[in-house]
Amino acid sequence: MKNACPCGNPLEYPACCGKYHAGFNAPSPEALMRSRYSAYALGLEAYLLQTWHSSTRPARLGLDEAPHPKWMGLEVKAVGQGSVEFIARYKIGGRAHRLHETSRFLCEEGVWFYLDGK
Repeated sequence: MKNACPCGNPLEYPACCGKYHAGFNAPSPEALMRSRYSAYALGLEAYLLQTWHSSTRPARLGLDEAPHPKWMGLEVKAVGQGSVEFIARYKIGGRAHRLHETSRFLCEEGVWFYLDGK
């Protein structure tokens, strides 16, 4: 699919994560997590920082610095109340890696934010 969303959702990017990257608020922790995965895949550092809770947000991520991972896929394992467990696959220099994380999210005034992950 030409405009497939990087998060793996069958919707095209503009109807999936693209709308959140354009300014709409993600309605759930899973939607925010998927949009953040897509933002990593697309190099959207400003979006990642904007959706990171201010209590844990770093000053910068350095996505423009080498090495540049190539994000290969996302698998959502479990969705809880305010948490999402997932596996993200990526390559750096041809070597495959997996990030298995349970992310925590916080909703403030109707807006979801990434808090941290284990």
